[in-house]
Amino acid sequence: MKSIVEQLSPTRVKLNVEVPFEELSGDFDRAYKALAQQIRIPGFRPGKAPAKIIEARVGREAVLEQVVNDALPAKYSQAIAETETKAISQPEIDLAELTYGEPVKFTAEVDIRPEITLPEFSSLAVQVDPVEVADADVEAELDSLQQRFGTLVGVERGAADGDFVSIDLAATVDGETVEEATTEGLSHEVGSGNLIDGLDEALQGLKAGESTTFTTKLVAGEHADAEAEVTVTVQSVKERELPELDDEFAQMASEFDTVDELRESLREQVADSKKYEQAGAIRDAVLELLLEQVEFPLPEKIVEEEVEATQHQLVHALGHDDAQVDKFLEAQGKSREEWESESKAEAEKSVRTQLLLDAIAEESDVDVSQDELTQQILMQSQRYGIAPQEFIQQLQNANQIGALYADVRRNKALAEVIGDVAVTDSNGETIDTAKFFGGDDADAEADEDAEGDDA
Repeated sequence: MKSIVEQLSPTRVKLNVEVPFEELSGDFDRAYKALAQQIRIPGFRPGKAPAKIIEARVGREAVLEQVVNDALPAKYSQAIAETETKAISQPEIDLAELTYGEPVKFTAEVDIRPEITLPEFSSLAVQVDPVEVADADVEAELDSLQQRFGTLVGVERGAADGDFVSIDLAATVDGETVEEATTEGLSHEVGSGNLIDGLDEALQGLKAGESTTFTTKLVAGEHADAEAEVTVTVQSVKERELPELDDEFAQMASEFDTVDELRESLREQVADSKKYEQAGAIRDAVLELLLEQVEFPLPEKIVEEEVEATQHQLVHALGHDDAQVDKFLEAQGKSREEWESESKAEAEKSVRTQLLLDAIAEESDVDVSQDELTQQILMQSQRYGIAPQEFIQQLQNANQIGALYADVRRNKALAEVIGDVAVTDSNGETIDTAKFFGGDDADAEADEDAEGDDA
């Protein structure tokens, strides 16, 4: 087989492939066997009819066409491998006219990875905010813990922010009742802003048994965006009564004997949380720096597919209703043109990020073990609340195992880069990234642990 690569652009090539007719002999044998099983010819048992008889029945050209269609994917893959073409998209194949006994010729246009020149990672430096735990952060955690152990107590006063009320709602538009906006016994925290606009303001000062009416715009249903008159009736008002912040509370809410011990533990938890936030900031800063420093052309087809996929998610969620899409964008303060422009910018950044991290992974020879892939699957399944086996089945059905593998590989590649980058906080302190992203120190520590286990 002969394959010639024609460069169409820095990110797209055309493969001109010529397959000698005799290379298809094995494919013809398989095709005849398959047809012999399918066709019933008098005088021959199933699968035993000679090739000449089968040709006479279905036509030589039909057999040739089936052979070529079956062989084409393998021949294309062979051409990709032989020419070392780094294809990253589905090919557009154009098959020349077929003539029995003549070489099979076809062309395949496909997007390829652009040439990417990577910088010396050890020359890069980023700065992030330091990890600082304020007393207010710890007190906020204590307050949250108190809230969890609080009890709701009925009060006779008017409702205020932070109170919990049981309410009835009734809405009308142009005098007609809106059934989907009418409910009874609805529980709501005043001031949370979780329900319709204007409700929290209307509830201020209302006591149990009192009602008021306000005007608001409905956001869903048949009357979406319509002005509605809403009547709210308060059935009950309750305030949260918090337990006393003392040693008894510490013993009830934790494994600690004193509030001081509980407070110190919460301070450590807040510090750990902020360290993980800092790790995320380091990751983002290094990635942004790489994207700024490394320039390369993007495959247009890949970007277009990414844009279509991004926009399809919104369009599909809104039932492929253009009017609903326009309303949604209007609520976001965007025009169609702005949305399309933003979608393209996001797609370009996404594709650029993937190609860059793939180039780093390839240069660093990053690989993903079965354990690492399994761990990622377990984490993802827990995040979505799906059993691991069911999640794996969904990935397989959607052909997404490869995509998950690629994501894990890219994350590993970026982690390796971070280990080479100089990272400091805004106080000028050097940050050891090995704890979160691995590195020589982390590897040495892991080796020591392994040796201890062996001993």
